[in-house]
Amino acid sequence: QVRLVESGGGLVQSGESLRLSCAASVSNFRLYAMGWYRQAPGKQREWVAKITPADNTNYADSVKGRFTISRDNTEKRVFLQMNSLKPEDTAVYYCRVETTTYWGQGTQVTVSS
Repeated sequence: QVRLVESGGGLVQSGESLRLSCAASVSNFRLYAMGWYRQAPGKQREWVAKITPADNTNYADSVKGRFTISRDNTEKRVFLQMNSLKPEDTAVYYCRVETTTYWGQGTQVTVSS
């Protein structure tokens, strides 16, 4: 059974940083692309970042240059380092095994101005 558990969210001020972590109980984790998504109140869930099995990364324009996605295949974890946070980054952040229906439960990130 696949399980994804996000952690690391919290309340920070504008300009500060947070590091999200997603622990994945996925067989052959290293073979999957992993993604981070977010959903702000009243908005649709949106894609934030992706990392492939070869460690290639892609980012949404809104976070490019501020967020960094990484992975640890030994620990079966994917991370999202978020720097220079803005109030518009406030959302519930989810990790996902890309191209599957496996999602975590989310972790809340709130950025105050």
